[in-house]
Amino acid sequence: MSTKRIAPSILAADFANLQRDIEMVNASEADWFHIDIMDGVFVPNISFGMPVLKAISKHATKTIDVHLMIVDPDRYIQTFADLGADVLTVHYEACTHLHRTLQAIKAAGMKAGVALNPHTNISLLEDVIQDIDLVCIMSVNPGFGGQSFIENTYDKVKKLKALITEKGAATEIEIDGGVNDKNAKALVDAGADVLVAGSFVFRSENPTATIQNLKQLVS
Repeated sequence: MSTKRIAPSILAADFANLQRDIEMVNASEADWFHIDIMDGVFVPNISFGMPVLKAISKHATKTIDVHLMIVDPDRYIQTFADLGADVLTVHYEACTHLHRTLQAIKAAGMKAGVALNPHTNISLLEDVIQDIDLVCIMSVNPGFGGQSFIENTYDKVKKLKALITEKGAATEIEIDGGVNDKNAKALVDAGADVLVAGSFVFRSENPTATIQNLKQLVS
């Protein structure tokens, strides 16, 4: 069984001290950097774009997990590969030809992820689960940090885990939104492999200790 991973969400970092926060994550027990790219169209918010990602990847020493909350992600697959993304996650709801998109991500040398909005059913991934390296279950509505966790997520994780097992896939499960020390262990027990934590880490008094605590809860 692979070890469970913690992925601090850079969207919640202090943008005026971005390098400091990146170095904090590098030095912490965190496993991945989770980076949200938003276009203001797919979600009602705009986050950082290519130059900031380039700056992050220059300093980051851990896996870079890029979550695209954008329309027509196919246009940028190679760009994100060139910028240093290790995992590239697209939204099921933004892809007309999901299978083709997944193949293009892998052809560019990255792991392929698919994110599902809270209202999107797990069963829609049945036909492509073997082509997906990572499914990101949104446990809040995408677009804004700091929202409260949607309780239905636990059932969704269990259903997804059952589908992965049934199809003999090696897909990992990531949870994004409202993750904290109250729900981390229950999410892992339900089948999650990667927990994205934003506000909970970066707004805490000691982010390094908060990451360490989360890591201990899930190991």
